[in-house]
Amino acid sequence: MKRPKLKKSSKRMTCHKRYKIQKKVREHYRKLRKEAKKRGHKKPRKDPGIPNSAPFKEALLREAELRKQRLEELKQQQKLDRQKEVEKKRKLEADPNVKPSNEGPVKEEFGQHKAKNKAKLGKQNPKKLYCQELKKVIEISDVVLEVLDARDPLGCRCPQVEEAIIQGGQKKLILVLNKSDLVPRENLESWLNYLEKELPTVVFRASTNLKDRGKMIKVKKKAAPFKSEVCFGKESLWKLLRGFQEIYGKAIRVGVIGFPNVGKSSIINSLKQERTCNVGVSMGLTRNMQIVPLDKQLTVIDSPSLIVSPLNSATVLALRSPASIEVINPVEAASAILSQADARQVVLKFTVPDYKNSLEFFTLLAQRRGLHYKGGIPNVEGAAKLLWSEWTGATLGFYCQPPTSWTPSPHFNQSIVANMKSGFNLEELEKNNAHSIQAIRGPRLANSILFKSLGLTNGIIEENDIPEELPKQKERKEEQEVDEDIESDQECVDGEEAKKKDTGIFTSEEIREVPPEESRPGSHC
Repeated sequence: MKRPKLKKSSKRMTCHKRYKIQKKVREHYRKLRKEAKKRGHKKPRKDPGIPNSAPFKEALLREAELRKQRLEELKQQQKLDRQKEVEKKRKLEADPNVKPSNEGPVKEEFGQHKAKNKAKLGKQNPKKLYCQELKKVIEISDVVLEVLDARDPLGCRCPQVEEAIIQGGQKKLILVLNKSDLVPRENLESWLNYLEKELPTVVFRASTNLKDRGKMIKVKKKAAPFKSEVCFGKESLWKLLRGFQEIYGKAIRVGVIGFPNVGKSSIINSLKQERTCNVGVSMGLTRNMQIVPLDKQLTVIDSPSLIVSPLNSATVLALRSPASIEVINPVEAASAILSQADARQVVLKFTVPDYKNSLEFFTLLAQRRGLHYKGGIPNVEGAAKLLWSEWTGATLGFYCQPPTSWTPSPHFNQSIVANMKSGFNLEELEKNNAHSIQAIRGPRLANSILFKSLGLTNGIIEENDIPEELPKQKERKEEQEVDEDIESDQECVDGEEAKKKDTGIFTSEEIREVPPEESRPGSHC
């Protein structure tokens, strides 16, 4: 029996459906063009190359090709050398009885000084280097600015550092209340009255939108200034330091210290009116001492962040330690912060329903913010990281109530307090602070979250008190060493090539591919 022939399904459709599909396609491409126009995406300009009229064109092209080959060989050799060094370190850690070989270190043509610093960092815990840098800043400074977050001023004070400053001799300590625009005005005034009884205190609001050195930013003439561009308290701090310098009789050095993410570098940039220090949302960006001269009589010194003692509570570690979110479980760190906040105000701020525990809150927050895994499962860990980043960042407004009764710190007495206040015009400072408080537009008391402060935060100054790193952290650092070194060397090479531009006829590719032989001695990165 003959098998019946099966007919294929027809691709014909109604005109209404076909026109609808075509309309959807046109709308999709219109949307893509609109987004690309917003991003300002432009086609990269094509390198015109060497003109045919240029003399010795073939020789220049050969030289460019040779340079490219040499640079690739150099990068490959450096990568292999670093991999060998990492393997040696792992072998020594696995078997400490094996003695390292006496072979001389491989000399690199680029960044020899930087390579020495890298080796030093590899041998020593970075936290110990931070302590050394912090001690240097305190030692060479005549005046020390301790930067406090106005949302939790007491939690940003470190008794160990303040005691070291007192023992350092005739040094002055000034408190700077930064991020004053994130707390209600009434709360800011009460904290200022509380802190002024002990040390000179300056109300400050750093500018976060400054131009880089050597770069100009086009600003429209009639455009209103953004809120982030306005800086408050700069004149007050300038007058306070200038008055002390005149009494002191010679140039002074001002050290800036504080816990991570309180705005030390932002304050220096505001005083300098340009972005000289590296700033960002992540914690612990400043890793070395940086000297910034303001004028002939005033020099500001930026310092790495204070090291938080692991003996503090989980809430303090989550708020003040940069590596807390990596070492501690994100849910545990965010839960510790949430436990000290007013639950009713948290619900109103994040617009979520009432919750019984922190896990339920993170689930509701993940659903509210659209954080889901495949299958619609709420990303609880992502919601915990989101809460942690907002709480430690510079956008969320919360506040702490000052203690009801003032009690001096254990490392202060009446003579020390009088000595710290001597040499400063406190009456003028009080007037300037009152003017700054009136000018700063903070959130309302009802729109902020009440947070329970846990008091002073213990820090580490002595290198011997720093605990050893966990094995997981060591493995993670070793894996990242090779990639970071390659990136830094590439930046070093690019910096050398920028200095070596000639007036001869070269293409842009040739300028970027300067060989190591043509680098100048003494111009290492």
